[in-house]
Amino acid sequence: MTLLPLLRAAAPAVLLLGGAALAQSSTPALDSGDTAWMLVSAALVLLMTPGLAFFYGGLTRSASVLNTMMMSVTSIGLVAVLWTLAGYTLAFGEGGGALIGGLGHLGLEGLTGELTGTVPSYVFAAFQAMFAIIALALISGAVVERMRFGAFLLFGGLWSLLIYAPLAHWVWSADGWLFQLGALDFAGGTVIHIAAGVSALVAAWVLGPRLGYPRAAHVPHNVPFVLLGAGLLWFGWMGFNAGSALAANEAAALALITTLVAPAAALLTWLGWEVTRTGKPTAVGAATGLVVGLVAITPACAFVTPWAALLIGVLGATASFWTVQAKRRLAADDALDVFACHGVAGIVGALLTGALAWTTASGEAPGQQLLIQLVGVVASVAFTGLGTFALLRLVGVLTPLRVSPRQEVGGMDLSAHSEQGYNSQEGGLGTPVFVGGD
Repeated sequence: MTLLPLLRAAAPAVLLLGGAALAQSSTPALDSGDTAWMLVSAALVLLMTPGLAFFYGGLTRSASVLNTMMMSVTSIGLVAVLWTLAGYTLAFGEGGGALIGGLGHLGLEGLTGELTGTVPSYVFAAFQAMFAIIALALISGAVVERMRFGAFLLFGGLWSLLIYAPLAHWVWSADGWLFQLGALDFAGGTVIHIAAGVSALVAAWVLGPRLGYPRAAHVPHNVPFVLLGAGLLWFGWMGFNAGSALAANEAAALALITTLVAPAAALLTWLGWEVTRTGKPTAVGAATGLVVGLVAITPACAFVTPWAALLIGVLGATASFWTVQAKRRLAADDALDVFACHGVAGIVGALLTGALAWTTASGEAPGQQLLIQLVGVVASVAFTGLGTFALLRLVGVLTPLRVSPRQEVGGMDLSAHSEQGYNSQEGGLGTPVFVGGD
């Protein structure tokens, strides 16, 4: 996923670096097969965000389903525009140094006729935009049912440019300091899932808990939505991970099979823990387990063998399951368990990438690679956590972060959008008592 390794497909001799291969000779040429695969992969990853909207929407109250889904849907528009204007160049612009990209591609200038590896640079920019989009959408799950819609968009725009883009540069750009260190993150375990999970936890802490939490029960209003969303996420994740090879090659094939088996193992593991704890498996548990497995395998998907992917799925699901059970100890109402499912699974996946990359002869010696991965995790947690806190405080000075108590009780749909997801309030908590703008 980085600019430097993207040249791999055109060269007869390669050096493995950061999840791809760096060309040692020859000039890359446009490959129609690789380009076709990347066009499809970009579309698959775009589908993940509407899938996430269904997943999150089903987990909330019926009176807030539209607002929850709108946070994901509007992330597509907001981030796509910002990525075009400045996000791409801040992440992948040449000449910027170890911390941030150069400004040579503002507005995607300078990409016409250029290649990134063996695909047009416009295709690479579009593919990367899809990652930036879903990273922001993931955070929304922690703040649903209480954060003002306008405040979320303002925070989201700042987060995309000032947190996501620099972190992507660190990990995936040829001159990024974590890339130079040798950190392995094939498809976004650090850049997307750890970043989103930690930012979600900080946002939940800054906003404070939902009314009635933890005494009042907050149960999913539409479990079929949750299953539909999880299925769309798994489908799109095939492009998310296998597409990160940026070519139709062996790395893509390995990423595809590990993206099949790790979530499968995680799904069964989650259900096993549910049965052990409560006596019954649940549909929400199955959906959550498979998503956790997808998160855990993301950084390792082309660095480990299928049997190692099974282990990552089992360990990622176990860590996330028990984090969910202990969520009250986190002192934050992370409404849809974004930190437990994305932050924790992302951290587990990143560390296990270092521990198991030897199975495909990737990276450094296991002990050394694990230490490098640990540095990447700590740096990402610190940067995203502190940065998110600062941005929320800034947004809070400009506009209130939370809706009023009566808006929250009545549900976010009417107060934020003057719409309802359903004709009846059945399944919601309370009756709307306020209709007004954000």
